[in-house]
Amino acid sequence: MSLTGAMTIDVEDYFQVQAFADVIDRESWERWPRRVEANTEWMLEALAARGVHATFFTLGWVAERHRGLVRRIVAAGHELASHGYGHQLVDRIGPEAFRADLARARAALEDAGGVAVIGYRAPTFSIGPHVPWAWEILEETGHRYTSSLFPVKHDLYGTPDAARVPFRPAGSSLWEIPLTTVHGFGRNWPCAGGGYFRLLPYAAYRGAVRHLHRREGRPQIFYTHPWELDPGQPHIPHARLSARFRHRVNLGRMKTRFAALLEDFAWDRMDRVYADLLDPSRPC
Repeated sequence: MSLTGAMTIDVEDYFQVQAFADVIDRESWERWPRRVEANTEWMLEALAARGVHATFFTLGWVAERHRGLVRRIVAAGHELASHGYGHQLVDRIGPEAFRADLARARAALEDAGGVAVIGYRAPTFSIGPHVPWAWEILEETGHRYTSSLFPVKHDLYGTPDAARVPFRPAGSSLWEIPLTTVHGFGRNWPCAGGGYFRLLPYAAYRGAVRHLHRREGRPQIFYTHPWELDPGQPHIPHARLSARFRHRVNLGRMKTRFAALLEDFAWDRMDRVYADLLDPSRPC
């Protein structure tokens, strides 16, 4: 059994990741050489070569500085979605700052892309049952879905006891579509990309997805970042050794793995893979 999965790209630059937040201040972002446009262009070309459309969860900060890139994403037939404005953790900034961040990001994205933005992914998966107000604000601000909850245990993120399948928080019209996991040996295991995809053998991911299709009959979500295909990016001085390792492990192999991924599975945009859920006529 083979299903069409959701291919998603979190468009942010290497100096904006949470692992380096303790050594790189937001105020210094303008001083770092930006590589996000060239890396995203490579991904656009790889997707086009295989006829794949994806969802690009894009930072508003990036959209303001790379308007042409946002226009090219839309023109190529991809879904433009929000990754917030300044890559701030939702569960730390509070409701009012979150509302402002959403509004600023959506304005930047829609102005650059010329399309409505209905999807959202929280930086570092910082939404979950512990911040129910975040789902309420997303619904109030016109978003129709979020893919922000990762039901795994991790030192930087994760809600291991959360639902593994799409759900409507508190009966709202908003859908939370969790990142993909497989369940075994009494716990959830990540099967959605990111650092685990770079660290583990590619065959492990391929086998896990096939298991998901066969046993659970539901599609997978894959996520990655443009910086994950860029071994030439600058090293970050003073960062913790663990952060440097997780950030850079197997960057040089990612272009080959990404190409294999596009060949081995069928992929499409989030809004089309989950079109039945997002149909506005569907009852709450």
